Amino acid sequence: MGLGPKGELWVVECKSSRADFQTDQKWQGYLDWCDRYFWAVDDAFPTDLLPAGTGLVIADAYGAEIIRMAPEDKLAAARRKVLIQKFAQHAARRWHVARDPGFTQADLS
Repeated sequence: MGLGPKGELWVVECKSSRADFQTDQKWQGYLDWCDRYFWAVDDAFPTDLLPAGTGLVIADAYGAEIIRMAPEDKLAAARRKVLIQKFAQHAARRWHVARDPGFTQADLS
């Protein structure tokens, strides 16, 4: 999950193979929790398998490029606010743990 340039919530689902994509039964459940939904695959992935109406990112070990922008399906303002607050809290906790070796998630309880 990430924040887009205009504060939209983006979900980027990484798929490593045809089998990985075909056995994934949960991805559609993410659609209600983001403004834009993308697939991230490598350049050998059969992109014709990916559903229309979703974004496409081609990535490798050195970088990534948005090939097809995902259509925007705006979240309700209240849901977006809650998700962005949770996103920010989680990011702050991870940063705190990374910067302070003596700090753990248990310290937040």
